[in-house]
Amino acid sequence: MFSVGAALCYALCWAVRSIAPRVGLIDSPGGRKAHAAPTPLGGGVAIWLSLVIVLGIGTGWVALGLPLPPEMARHAEGSMSRVVELWLLVALATMMMLMGLLDDRFRLDWKPRMAVQVLAAVGLVLLGGQITLFGPLGWPPIRWAITLAWVVGLTNSFNFLDNMDGLSAGVGLIVALLFVGAQAAVGALFVPAVLLILAGALAGFLVHNSAPAKLFMGDAGSNFLGFLLGALTVVGTFTRDNPGSGYSPFGALAPLLVMAVPLYDTASVIVIRLREGRSPFQADRSHFSHRLVERGLTPPWAVRTIYLVTLAGGLGALLLHRLDALGAAVVVSQTLCVLGVVAILEIARPRPTPSGPTSSAPPPAEEASTG
Repeated sequence: MFSVGAALCYALCWAVRSIAPRVGLIDSPGGRKAHAAPTPLGGGVAIWLSLVIVLGIGTGWVALGLPLPPEMARHAEGSMSRVVELWLLVALATMMMLMGLLDDRFRLDWKPRMAVQVLAAVGLVLLGGQITLFGPLGWPPIRWAITLAWVVGLTNSFNFLDNMDGLSAGVGLIVALLFVGAQAAVGALFVPAVLLILAGALAGFLVHNSAPAKLFMGDAGSNFLGFLLGALTVVGTFTRDNPGSGYSPFGALAPLLVMAVPLYDTASVIVIRLREGRSPFQADRSHFSHRLVERGLTPPWAVRTIYLVTLAGGLGALLLHRLDALGAAVVVSQTLCVLGVVAILEIARPRPTPSGPTSSAPPPAEEASTG
């Protein structure tokens, strides 16, 4: 599934690169944008279409009763029992993609974009989706509100992350694979299968999107990716409730660890913008990646650093399903420590180099630029 999704998306991205300029899907340089040449948008359409095609072929194959490998045939009946849920979820994600595509072409105001995001998240809740972490908590409207905030927040998190070549897609790929591992560890297969296809599509897209990018995913891709990952964490399984299963309830914390970096970026950007008296939706260069560049990293190395921080913060999620309260606290604390180190390094300012009586020359340019 991964390889099929990757190969298909890689091929579709070539087509999008040719078609996008003809329909006005071009991101021009200038202002806060760092790329030097006009770059086609629409990579998100290729990611979406790859997922839909592979899922459609898989659904049709099983529905027609065509032969499957023995290890897949055992789970075919269970998968078909959730096929309606799957396609309703894909329909909601498609609505997000189309909204993003309109935004790429016509630059929509943040209010209609937010309205569509909330509407899609409400649709997910009406389908029965509630994030596992908050499932046992009291009054249903509270659980629904938290679920809405989670899905809408992650949708915007990946939209915020899409600010450097390879960043949003690369983080999405890491996150998807971590979720595959965390859910497969408790015997879940339905959502991991979808995530594997998505991860493959992201890998195929990254060939075109890695620096220097020849294709951007655009808002169509970032909104689709963020919503789908958020929705799949809601309908996914990270632990088992049945007595004697041997699984820890703390597996439900996995989404928080895996999504720690996107959530950190979103929270810090909102705080910075509000502190400066600006709208949280006003685009600027105050993101995690931009702050790393201000500290002296090149954009490609800033992206690689965020990959590593995402992986370091999320790897513990693969163990939560087997840990007791103390073990879970250690793993969560580790992720918080990783983010704490990042925050300290971001706010720390380099100490000025003392100038001796005979040293009046200015510091080298590369040092002066790290301020």
